[in-house]
Amino acid sequence: MTLPAVSLPVGQHFAARIALYTEGTYPQAHGGVSVWVDQLVRGLPDHHFSVQAISGLPYLRAALSIPGNVEVTQIPLWGPPPGRSGGTVQNRAQRGDFQAQVLRAYGELLEGLCRLDLDQFCDALRRLSSLGLQGSLTPALDSARAAQLTLQVWHAQATGQAGAPQNRHRPRLPRPSVADALEVQVWLEHALRPLCSRPPEADVGHAVSNGFAALLALHGYWQRGTPFLLTEHGIYLRERYIEFRHTSLSPGYKTMLLRFYRLLCSAAYREAALVLPGSHYNRRWEEKLGAAPDKVQCIYNGIDPSIFPPAESEPEQPVVSWVGRVDPLKDLETLIRAFDLVRRRRPDARLRLFGGTPAGNEGYELHCRQVAAGLNLDQHVAFEGRVADITDAYRAGQVVALTSVSEGFPYTVIEAMAMGRPPVATRVGGVPEAVGDAGLIVRPRDPIGVASALIRLLDDYDLRQRLGKAARERVMSFFTLDGCLEAYRRAYPLARSGGRGPAAANEPRQTAGQQYDPDPDDLSQLNWFSDLQISLGKQ
Repeated sequence: MTLPAVSLPVGQHFAARIALYTEGTYPQAHGGVSVWVDQLVRGLPDHHFSVQAISGLPYLRAALSIPGNVEVTQIPLWGPPPGRSGGTVQNRAQRGDFQAQVLRAYGELLEGLCRLDLDQFCDALRRLSSLGLQGSLTPALDSARAAQLTLQVWHAQATGQAGAPQNRHRPRLPRPSVADALEVQVWLEHALRPLCSRPPEADVGHAVSNGFAALLALHGYWQRGTPFLLTEHGIYLRERYIEFRHTSLSPGYKTMLLRFYRLLCSAAYREAALVLPGSHYNRRWEEKLGAAPDKVQCIYNGIDPSIFPPAESEPEQPVVSWVGRVDPLKDLETLIRAFDLVRRRRPDARLRLFGGTPAGNEGYELHCRQVAAGLNLDQHVAFEGRVADITDAYRAGQVVALTSVSEGFPYTVIEAMAMGRPPVATRVGGVPEAVGDAGLIVRPRDPIGVASALIRLLDDYDLRQRLGKAARERVMSFFTLDGCLEAYRRAYPLARSGGRGPAAANEPRQTAGQQYDPDPDDLSQLNWFSDLQISLGKQ
């Protein structure tokens, strides 16, 4: 958790200009990573942050107030295409030559995707990064020639692989239909739009996730020489596997998109000066996908314990609280089905769900409500939406539950623990490292296991009190905001100076949570090819 101390001249402090890259979070959304970014920029007021915020469509207003040391530029993937960014392409002849260069680089990118060739992919992406500063890539990539090129390259590569011996390290590439090729072309045109943005002038870049935020970090590194560090709360690629597993997209389309994400994530791991996972769990994925072990260092999320004081009492009736955003990754359906089993033992129990529903997730909320109604839980499960004071949500329950299928290092767990509420949480991501021996860990997608753990805590007052006290002590020892901010204060100059270096000797002691043995049935298996087959519907 602790990074090496950086020697600075006496009386001086490293007040950095940080290019901060986000995707779908700060400042356009509440909760989760947005909370973390807000804490970071407010906790380091002597640093200036130029935020480049990837969004789907342009948003009208920020969800969070912007402090004085922050400036924000939106970079939407959809909506009107970007302009020429003040580029050098002026006349018709130049435009023709420029579009030819874009298409050549695009063809190389497609070949890299089809071959799963990281070097070829990176070379092509870097060329497109340079071209994006000269003019908009959209006219070339949104053309009939680009559509033909997509189909030709993909078909040629798939045909060539069909006659080659089976290689378990290079899964078969499905042959494309015309519809597949057109969908991939459209998606790649939008995915590459960030390369037309102007990288900020900065001392250090900071991608707060892999994926499109990291694409911006690579763009800044290649075009301005800005070294960057990469923070990962959850594993971006793993979450794409889980997301795509339940989509109705065609196998060919999913294959190409997952290959793009896979190679992009690997490129970011390779080029980053520092890779800073939010848990030790994450580093297994990061190293497997190309991060050098000596530049991976864990920094845990932290909270201000004074904002989350120990709860002085608990409700008289058995109540389970859940806090978060309504999202399929949070797997509320499992929690609701588990609660149905709880009520068979404790008919007076209630489940209170606190958190908003992001745009696009309304269908999932409706599905969860229908599950509750189908189990006759309408009067016992409350969808309460966002709450003005989050501490009220934790006080509302005797126990706090988290049933996610993917997490980084969730605030809801350590906030609940700080208030002395013992968690029942799934064994995903960094959750076991957060909980340690101060709560109960269960398998994901296991209603019976969740119900058993909830009943155990709801039935045993002494156990709740003992775990609640241990939970508060654990947060105070390892997961404070001051510790997190100090680690990043050290990380920025370290990244600027090259990034490599051993961790300091005073790392937190290893705990049972940090050493846990991962569930062999969890979707987090490191063999990404196996996950890819699952995502394509092959068991």
